[in-house]
Amino acid sequence: MSLPGPARPSLGPATAPPPLPRLASAYRALEHGFDAAFGAGANPLKHLGALGFMLLWLLVASGSVLYIVLDTSAAGAYRSIAALADVPWMLGTALRGVHRYGADAFVVVMGLHIVREWLLGRYRHWRKAIWWTGVPLVGLAFVSAVGGFWLNWDRLGQYSVVSTADWLDALPILGASLARNFLGDVNLSDRLFTLFIFIHIGMPLLMVFGLWFHIQRVALAKVFPPRVLAWGTFASLLLLALLLPVHSQGPADLRSQPAALALDWWLLFIHPLVDATSPTTVWALLALAFVLLALPPLWPSRAREAVALVYPEHCSGCSRCFDDCPYSAITMVPHSNGKAGMRLAQVNPDLCASCGICAGACPSSTPFRKTGQLVTGIDMPQWPVDELRARLAQGLDAMPGPRRFVIFGCAQGLHSPPQEPDVLHFQLVCAGALPPSFVEYALRHGADGVLINGCREGGCEFRLGQRWTAQRLTGQREPRLRGSVAPDGWQMAWTDSGDEPALAAALDALRQRSHTAAQPVSEESHP
Repeated sequence: MSLPGPARPSLGPATAPPPLPRLASAYRALEHGFDAAFGAGANPLKHLGALGFMLLWLLVASGSVLYIVLDTSAAGAYRSIAALADVPWMLGTALRGVHRYGADAFVVVMGLHIVREWLLGRYRHWRKAIWWTGVPLVGLAFVSAVGGFWLNWDRLGQYSVVSTADWLDALPILGASLARNFLGDVNLSDRLFTLFIFIHIGMPLLMVFGLWFHIQRVALAKVFPPRVLAWGTFASLLLLALLLPVHSQGPADLRSQPAALALDWWLLFIHPLVDATSPTTVWALLALAFVLLALPPLWPSRAREAVALVYPEHCSGCSRCFDDCPYSAITMVPHSNGKAGMRLAQVNPDLCASCGICAGACPSSTPFRKTGQLVTGIDMPQWPVDELRARLAQGLDAMPGPRRFVIFGCAQGLHSPPQEPDVLHFQLVCAGALPPSFVEYALRHGADGVLINGCREGGCEFRLGQRWTAQRLTGQREPRLRGSVAPDGWQMAWTDSGDEPALAAALDALRQRSHTAAQPVSEESHP
């Protein structure tokens, strides 16, 4: 419907479109299918980063136990690992299998995480540093994984060591042959085996350090998936370890060339690639892969939205915006008014996602303030809360009735809201940008019902918008929707593009509840 007053600037998604829209849509459809199978909250495709963290902790824990039982000598390593098969109740077999299959799963999850973030275009603007700090972690993960095969020192470990040495020999900075100098004897030296241990243990330590950089700009980063998903993943790895036990492939023997090996293609694919081409070719392919992996943040993209602005005279220093910001873009500094103990929000433009969640968290964003112009402590200049209040009141006054409904929707999820004469629709950058008091304000100014619509659970473009909105409206997080607001007067609906029927059903349910609540109670119904 047409609203009175000055035209509001077109407010589309704050994030740039994905590089390949059709593939992104296909991936979203796949995620929706997993939602149906696992539930939106436990969908593994929405928790790839957290799953990667969990698998890393699992590898560290299982690897620590394996290190305890490992004979850290070249002569005794094979025997100590092979002896795990003799541990009662298959505990040793389970430990070894969980460690190996956990490493495979980690690489798969890491690859899916990279593909998902790229498909959805999540590498621009405030996400640049997050993307770039993740690139070196890929290399560290594979170095650590390959080094793990060396510690077993079976025929497969021997093949991997010799192939790696030949591959490294292709580098011009190495003047001598590693294979000849370090692997020329019949028996492997304990000093070289100690180097293998250092590589396999040192790389994960560097990964933990790198992961801190990777997530330190992300507030409340998930480092553990939902409990049901975590236990399901562990149970799957344990079942795989018991059904398909990991076996050694005979002790290493540098006097002969191993043949007919069972390769772990997820982790050791680079060795057959060297055999099929040449060491120089593989180095060139590897360099090209990492260059391509680092390039996406440099691709041209549309100008980003204006970032949040702080108005010191209206900022009370409550820190709610600081607590709710998904990307740690807000810090609290001494207030400019000089009062002792007073703090002021400060926005880092390089980290701000322009999502407006901070404005939705600000206590001074309430539309009930009796002021000509509503100025809040922190706000989005492209759509300030004062304009939202004015257009809401004007829009409700202009609706013919008899029934009036308001939808506060998210621009990142469903892009085709119902176009019906009894519906007034406001498209926000994120559902989290809505101060909860606007729901009560709409109901008091003539709305018969209010529908709050955002992305599906676990699929928020700005990570925490859907979660914070739900908690604010249900009284679990400040600012809260007051408990005096009739629960029949509002409803939440979490939908993505393609979920138009679900949104229409939620609106119809709100209409029905509103109609029932408005019906007068007949005298016959009283006792």
